[in-house]
Amino acid sequence: MVCGGFTCSKNSLCVLNLLYIMVSLLLIGVAAWGIGFGLISSLRVVGVAVAVGILLFLIALVGLIGAIKHHQVLLFFYMIILFLVFVVQFSVSCASLALNKDQQDQLLEVGWNHTNGAHTDIERSLNCCGFRSYSKNDTCGATCAPDCHTCAPIIESHAAEVLRVVGGIGFFFSFTEILGVWLTYRYRNQKDPRANPSAFL
Repeated sequence: MVCGGFTCSKNSLCVLNLLYIMVSLLLIGVAAWGIGFGLISSLRVVGVAVAVGILLFLIALVGLIGAIKHHQVLLFFYMIILFLVFVVQFSVSCASLALNKDQQDQLLEVGWNHTNGAHTDIERSLNCCGFRSYSKNDTCGATCAPDCHTCAPIIESHAAEVLRVVGGIGFFFSFTEILGVWLTYRYRNQKDPRANPSAFL
């Protein structure tokens, strides 16, 4: 049988959704591992990672059940949701790859100002205090306190590389999502050879 047939499309869609399930479980596991070993103390960061992992798990589960049962409604909603995830992820990936140095610095400063719970973790792991300025009266989680460098130059030196890697990974996974949309569209319109010929759709 040719790989464009019903069985090959079904198996390809199942494998793709199993890959998404493994990625989602890995994301949830890494978040739990980070908080369990004390690497991350910000519940907001862990909460976002776990929420994204659960959302990806549920989407992949809908796709897997729809592929196994050849369920038209589940496959339709899976295809729509996966396309929306593709649009968002592709946009974010392109934006992270296109940021220039000034935009990166501005984004890092806004991020620093909105993550008060993670300041101590960042200062402790990078051994720095404050973002652009630090006074001896400020609290700092670093071991070098009170004679520390600020965190901005250290973070900015790694920001371009991190954004490039994150953008590249997001770019790669966005194309697996569009592949999933295409496979789902093809699979929905194929006839199950084991089914009753008069019961198609």
